[in-house]
Amino acid sequence: MQNAFRFLLGLALVVPVFAQRDIGTVSVNADTTTIAVTISASTAELQNLALTAFGAHGRYRPVSSGGAFALSFSPAGPNQVSVTITKGSLNSPVASQTLTGTSMRNALLRAADFAVNKTSGLKGFFAGKLAYLSNKTGKTEIYTSDLFFGEVMRWTSEGKQILGPRWSPDGSKIVFTSYRTSFPDIYVLEMNNRRISLLASFKGTNSGGRYSPDGSRVAMVLSGEGNPEVYVGTAQGRQIRRLTNSPSIEASPTWSPDGSRLVVVSDAAGGPQLYTMSASGAGGLSRLGTNISKYCAEPDWSVGDPNKLVFTAGVGRGYQTAVYDFATRTSKIVSKAPTDAIEPMWLADGRHVICTYRAANTSSLYLLDTESGKATRLSPSALGSASSASYLAP
Repeated sequence: MQNAFRFLLGLALVVPVFAQRDIGTVSVNADTTTIAVTISASTAELQNLALTAFGAHGRYRPVSSGGAFALSFSPAGPNQVSVTITKGSLNSPVASQTLTGTSMRNALLRAADFAVNKTSGLKGFFAGKLAYLSNKTGKTEIYTSDLFFGEVMRWTSEGKQILGPRWSPDGSKIVFTSYRTSFPDIYVLEMNNRRISLLASFKGTNSGGRYSPDGSRVAMVLSGEGNPEVYVGTAQGRQIRRLTNSPSIEASPTWSPDGSRLVVVSDAAGGPQLYTMSASGAGGLSRLGTNISKYCAEPDWSVGDPNKLVFTAGVGRGYQTAVYDFATRTSKIVSKAPTDAIEPMWLADGRHVICTYRAANTSSLYLLDTESGKATRLSPSALGSASSASYLAP
């Protein structure tokens, strides 16, 4: 049991090995496939936020003039922003739209997402929300914010170790693991009233809670029957049913976009590797041939591109973010961090992920373009160490 506990904890808290400092923004070679955009706005606040958003997107390159597209943003109401898109030196009209958000800031991000779709065909992700862990108060607590760390809110005052906050698909709840009772149990935070309720508290360890795509079920890892195994129950923590039954240790279940399958981590091959299985448990575990590392963990299945799975891979003396393609059955390392790049989570477009870049004494959240390798720091230093991000699509 003690070895199982250490394995589960190790998957949740990958220890950095060699980095000793905060690394800032990672530079990459110029991407000839980027779209040059000229951005203007009627207020400095909108201008700066739009520049920040498009500057972080791996498909775009903001320029002061002469962009392939010109994007103009302006307030249209208390929580509304209008965007006008023109093309080329002739400023040929492309599209215009007024977007309504929960705030002026959110409306700008929604307008920017509209511009992304109209100029590249990609799905926008700027207006999504994050849930993550921060030690700003000296204790690790759950926070939420927009993607660019505006409208930050703290939701817990646990004073205990917390792991793995994960949004419900409708954004009404966050499931997480807490050591409130000195052993890990799974809890649910309700966003409308801040109520925290117990979802799973059985003998042994209870961790890895993850909502199904329709929000009706939760996958989790429980060790109450002696070995950490994958279980699935209702979103209310009822009808919990065991799916795996093996002498190996399972961890980190993630759902397929259609909710029919799971990818889990298992040490059946002697070290952590990725396996697929039916969400009903039928047929058992089937190993994914990632063929990239002896350490593969922390998987997340893309909704934006169901052929893609992102995960953490051991590389040399550290860890990097990797992507597995179900269509080609190939894997590749996509991060270029001089420190550990772990805990990846897909954004809405199936191209970008948010992940934790962890140095020796601190961690930060980065936006990573899996195609170009471009990485941009998102979490501000004032927030302290930030990690374990979960993304909620707009």
